[in-house]
Amino acid sequence: MLSTLNSLFIAAVLAGTPLLLGALGEILTEKSGNLNLGVEGMMFMGAITGLAGSYYYEQGVMASGGSPNGVLSAMIALICSFLAGTLGALIYSFLTITLRANQNVTGLTLTIFGTGFGNFFGEYIGQKAGGYVAVGDATKAAFTNLKIPVLSEIPVLGKLLFQYNWLVYFAIILAVAMTWFFNKSRVGLNLRAVGESPATADAAGIDITRYKYIATVIGGGICGIGGMYMSMVTTKGVWVHGCVSGYGWLAVALVIFATWSPARGMLVALVFGGLTIMRMYVNIPGLPAQIYDMLPYVATILVLIITSMRESKEHAQPKSCGINYFREER
Repeated sequence: MLSTLNSLFIAAVLAGTPLLLGALGEILTEKSGNLNLGVEGMMFMGAITGLAGSYYYEQGVMASGGSPNGVLSAMIALICSFLAGTLGALIYSFLTITLRANQNVTGLTLTIFGTGFGNFFGEYIGQKAGGYVAVGDATKAAFTNLKIPVLSEIPVLGKLLFQYNWLVYFAIILAVAMTWFFNKSRVGLNLRAVGESPATADAAGIDITRYKYIATVIGGGICGIGGMYMSMVTTKGVWVHGCVSGYGWLAVALVIFATWSPARGMLVALVFGGLTIMRMYVNIPGLPAQIYDMLPYVATILVLIITSMRESKEHAQPKSCGINYFREER
């Protein structure tokens, strides 16, 4: 029983990491007052570009007679996925901040665009590669679980806390850094002011447009990294059609469940991650597999209902979220 719980915890951490990255990107975006529902699309863009970046790097090195460096390949995947996510977010920002298009419609359009972008180029590159696209052993090794000296050898805790891949620790560090940023830094407090009352922040001399653009674009880049996790870790460096498979929408729900807090997002991502893989570790006789697949989405519905019933200003969505700012209406 204890062994099963340990395995479930480890699997939940691994499954929850892309959700956490997607949620962190969306939290940063919404703190600026922008509601970007294109998380799924940006994750798809990050998934294919991260995989393609590593793949073409490996092909180029081997064509010249060299041996690919796994760490360098992983960094290329990280950078490519971040840039792809920022591209999607930049399109969204231009339409909603500069042209003042409807944020909900623009976000949904970005999801459709990003999903098509990822699946199209995934299939295209796969056909060019001879049927499917996959990275080499060096890159796969760079995304396998680490073994931190001494710490990873601690009985029980070593396996539970210190033997994950580097993206897990990257997501945790990012969540902690964002918590400090929102609560302690001047720029973070200014960003929160922009999200709560852009007219007041504007009157105080804060550049609303710059804050919204930077937060939204960086948030999109973080979502792109979450997508890269799906293609490089979850599917082990092999492109699988539709690999993000709804994780972007779960990340949006996770933002609400975490009440726009990066710190609480870590715990919520663990819970949601556990729900997505529960059927592999908790077997209830006679219960169809489809019921297990429904659990994360049932939890999402319950979260939305419970959150809508709560009236806490401290844990509420930023007041201007989803509303375009018109300076002339101050």
